[in-house]
Amino acid sequence: MKIESKKLLKIKNISHRFFSNKGGVSKGIYKSLNCGLGSKDSRKNILQNLDIIKKKFKVKNLNLLKQIHSNKIFHLKKNNNNLRIGSADGIFTSLTNNLIGILTADCAPILLSSKCGSYICALHGGWRGIHKDIIKKGVSMFKKHNIKNDNIICSVGPCINYTNYEVKRDFMKIICKKNKKYKKLFKIKKNKILFNLKQFAQEKFIEAGLQKKNVEIHKIDTYSNPNLFYSFRRSVHKNEYDYGRNISIIVKKDHKNENNILYK
Repeated sequence: MKIESKKLLKIKNISHRFFSNKGGVSKGIYKSLNCGLGSKDSRKNILQNLDIIKKKFKVKNLNLLKQIHSNKIFHLKKNNNNLRIGSADGIFTSLTNNLIGILTADCAPILLSSKCGSYICALHGGWRGIHKDIIKKGVSMFKKHNIKNDNIICSVGPCINYTNYEVKRDFMKIICKKNKKYKKLFKIKKNKILFNLKQFAQEKFIEAGLQKKNVEIHKIDTYSNPNLFYSFRRSVHKNEYDYGRNISIIVKKDHKNENNILYK
């Protein structure tokens, strides 16, 4: 299943994809394209899965993070030989032929690009990071490089739908304390409080100054699609000992300089 953003596809010199759990080598609860270096899956399988991702884009440099549910964004300024380039929840770069990726299992993978494709960014959109304004921080990094709001395109990939995201009242208080308007992000159904993570991300993009027409929200739910996506919540509800991670990738391509191209 090839999941891409219609908006990002219009930018000619970048490539991207929100990957499902299909097409890898992992077994059992990790079947099959588990890319989570922090999971308990065989490291050999994980590295082989990551190599599959590289081959898809024909690029050898892949940059990932030790994700910590923060608002920290790593500015990638030079080639890095380490798979994990630091502890953060976002990567921003203008480098060509360097894959930047985010791992998720219900959280929102967020990919951004300038319309000209000069700058790209990948964000891990968990509720904590979004609450701590990682989206606003990501948008500001484009602004620092003279990219105006109108020229920033964003796509929020498959993540958990509000119908499967039950939270406690204390959680609702934390979110609404920052802004009372966030109360609309919650629905109470059969004494359950449900939280809309996708709408939360969209609200933050609007607050950051982006036009709604430049923000794309995928409707796919990770929780209710076990044959396509890993889900932290689903694994907890099934009493599984661990869970796989979905990967989302964006890359700026420079076909004139193929020093970092894996296959021609």
